[in-house]
Amino acid sequence: MHKVSFVVNGKNHELELDTRTTLLDALREHLHLTGTKKGCDHGQCGACTVIVDGRRINSCLTLAVMHEGDDITTVEGLGTPEHLHPMQAAFIKHDGYQCGYCTPGQICSAVAVLDEIKAGIPSHVSADLTARPPLTVSELRERMSGNICRCGAYSNIVDAIVEVAGGEA
Repeated sequence: MHKVSFVVNGKNHELELDTRTTLLDALREHLHLTGTKKGCDHGQCGACTVIVDGRRINSCLTLAVMHEGDDITTVEGLGTPEHLHPMQAAFIKHDGYQCGYCTPGQICSAVAVLDEIKAGIPSHVSADLTARPPLTVSELRERMSGNICRCGAYSNIVDAIVEVAGGEA
């Protein structure tokens, strides 16, 4: 057992965890933040995507004890039913979900993707690694490719992201 403290959705938490506990299990089982989903538990589907210190990660692939002092945002920390985050509202408007299982990870990833583009971080489809990445459908699809939607709502997800970005893709 090991003590770990981090900030989750703006609140300080200190937990005593088995050192083998993933961040995903700490969030779901110990903090009862069940928006983050356990899909494949192998980092292949993106259902467990959360934002840690401004970067998106698959929470099933990292141990909770590795995040001492980190600032973690889950889908519950983005908005509330009364005050939705713009990305949550856009997913609803554009029907960027169907069954909804992947939606929390998709939304967290989409929020982080726009921050990556704004920061000028290139992707695998960036033609010029020194230029600011453009907001294009191929750029968004590449960046979101780690988030799988078995229902196939991909075009609606892209539409939602483009709306929040305020641009044409």
